[in-house]
Amino acid sequence: MATPPIKLIVGLGNPGNDYEATRHNTGFWFVDRLAQRHNQLFKTDSRHHGAICKLSIHGQECRLLKPTTFMNRSGQSVSSLANYFRITPEEILVAHDELDLLSGEIRLKTGGGHAGHNGLRDIMSALGSREFHRLRIGIDQPNRRGPGVDFVLGRPSKVEREAIMDGIDRAIDCMEEVISGRLQQAMNQLHTRR
Repeated sequence: MATPPIKLIVGLGNPGNDYEATRHNTGFWFVDRLAQRHNQLFKTDSRHHGAICKLSIHGQECRLLKPTTFMNRSGQSVSSLANYFRITPEEILVAHDELDLLSGEIRLKTGGGHAGHNGLRDIMSALGSREFHRLRIGIDQPNRRGPGVDFVLGRPSKVEREAIMDGIDRAIDCMEEVISGRLQQAMNQLHTRR
């Protein structure tokens, strides 16, 4: 079954130079790379508490958003932009770091819980829905009992970062399918690659 076209892609992260290179900012890395691929630049929009750019992928218009709130207030920015442009949760894709996947492993998912991710938790609360799509970007976790905040706010090694960026590039290669609402085809591409 086809899903509605994606009209908003949100990358999660924390603003500021101190956080730029941390694992928790892989959502920002994703939308930055996607904008770069399409020669678009982000502009800060204080009304919506975020940096925004617009791009067109094979004729389908989509906005990219990096909330300039901190991670645990991401919903403020997402709901503001979604309400303004009348974008439903089913038309939103949120890219975020995922501890339960190996570095660079990518998974698409629709709905579900927040699994302790504060950005997802706040977006669910602000939208009043779980039915947005997620692009889960693996950052691994060396301690399976729970790595804590130090791990996600730490910087990946060079090898880990290369794996993450490779995964991000593979995800970007599937964005035509994702934005067009052909999520199952994108999942088939992403989830079967090794």
